Amino acid sequence: MYSIVAQSFHQRRVRGCDVGLAGQLSTSDNAAMSGTPAGLSPESMRAEKRGVAGNSVLAAIAITSLKIVVGSSTGSLGILSEAAHSGLDLVAALVTFFSIRVSDKPADADHQYGHGKIENFSAFLETGLLLLTCVAIVYEAGLRLFYRHVKIEPSLAAFGVMCLSMIVDYWRSRALGRIAAKYDSQALEADALHFSTDIWSSAVVVLGLVLVILGRTYGVGWLGDADPVAALVVAGVIVYVSWRLARKTVDALLDAAPSGVRSKIIAAVSEVDGVLEVDRVRIRRAGNRYFADLSIGLARNVTFQRSEQMVDSVTIAVHSVLPDADVVVHSIPRALHGENIFDRIRAVATRHNFNVHDVSVQDLSGRLHVEQHLELDERLTLLEAHDRVTLLEAEIRRDVPEISSILTHIESEPATIESGDEVVRDRRLERRLKAVVAEFPEIVDMHDVKFKRVRDRLYVSCHCTMSDDLPLSRVHDIQTALEIRFKQDAPELFRVLIHPEPQTDNRR
Repeated sequence: MYSIVAQSFHQRRVRGCDVGLAGQLSTSDNAAMSGTPAGLSPESMRAEKRGVAGNSVLAAIAITSLKIVVGSSTGSLGILSEAAHSGLDLVAALVTFFSIRVSDKPADADHQYGHGKIENFSAFLETGLLLLTCVAIVYEAGLRLFYRHVKIEPSLAAFGVMCLSMIVDYWRSRALGRIAAKYDSQALEADALHFSTDIWSSAVVVLGLVLVILGRTYGVGWLGDADPVAALVVAGVIVYVSWRLARKTVDALLDAAPSGVRSKIIAAVSEVDGVLEVDRVRIRRAGNRYFADLSIGLARNVTFQRSEQMVDSVTIAVHSVLPDADVVVHSIPRALHGENIFDRIRAVATRHNFNVHDVSVQDLSGRLHVEQHLELDERLTLLEAHDRVTLLEAEIRRDVPEISSILTHIESEPATIESGDEVVRDRRLERRLKAVVAEFPEIVDMHDVKFKRVRDRLYVSCHCTMSDDLPLSRVHDIQTALEIRFKQDAPELFRVLIHPEPQTDNRR
């Protein structure tokens, strides 16, 4: 019976922790943070756990009292050992009851990981209590076997109390086991295992009493020692249970990672698009909650917004292994092996939170010359902006030593919303611009021409249709040349914005 119950608990834990459950995430943040199954509130969880723990305490009081009375009246060491076992189970049940009340408290300033460890500590105390019971039982059994003989008087009351104890223990172990599996509570699991072993140990005591009766009936003297032998068997069962509990509780208290989970998390996270490496994975458990800390390597030119999206994807990957884990992901910038010189320049700029564009590199007689545009806050003074550019250029040359010289065009990055007016369509100016467009054979047509005036400056924007398969570099050259021609033909234009469109899209 014990081995079956213990195995079922282990299988439930494996299904909840070691096996991937992709997509089974909590439906609320509170549920995820408390380890509560989806659809149940933390209040319902607390009430259910406290209720079953309270019932266990009441049942332990009743059974322990009955065993003490019957054991004293019969002189059976087996029953008295069971009474001692049940008495410590009562203490353990009380410890469990109070630990459940504490463990359900939310995290606070002094306990940032919550109070779940109290459940693991409670299970550890129960293990110690069980081992103390074993020592007392073995000592008394040795005395009765080798030094003094105690006459046993089996009675119907003894058999009745032991059978009642087995029934109550079966009910308690089932109720506790169900709630322990539901909320993955190690303290309740420890109680459930205690009471499931009580069934077997009580059965052994009953067998010992039966053998004593048979020995007297048929004159078999050595059967008179069946009762202390039965007590030793009970002690052996307790040692076995204690050892199993001790290993699990010590692992939890020492933050031992569940077997196989780390490798499963690494495999799941490695599948996330954009993750270059999984540098570190640390897992710890507190009560029924798991906490996972990961360090992952990302390309150093990944934007902050993109890195946040990837962190979310990594968290989902971890939840596919540990569904309700609290996950913290630390991203580490890494240089790609295939980075070209443009990527390396932008990586340095990104490190300083600068936005560079229109980067061009020329090979002048074996010496690389870089030209780039850098946007800086328009509220900076020229001296402040120049100092930042000087720092950036020096760092680029240090990280990319093959660069001989750098020229940076400083642009102001708008920080205010400008007010303006849309100008009534100027057909004459529009015809002049369309005549300029006719000079470029790659441009199929120009449409959606709009004019506006901002701070007494004339702005124009338009859409230009070009061939679908035209290389983007050529598109950019055409846009630049067209912008220059527009301003040559219409010097009153302050800014020109050209939006290129493919022919296919323009036909829709």
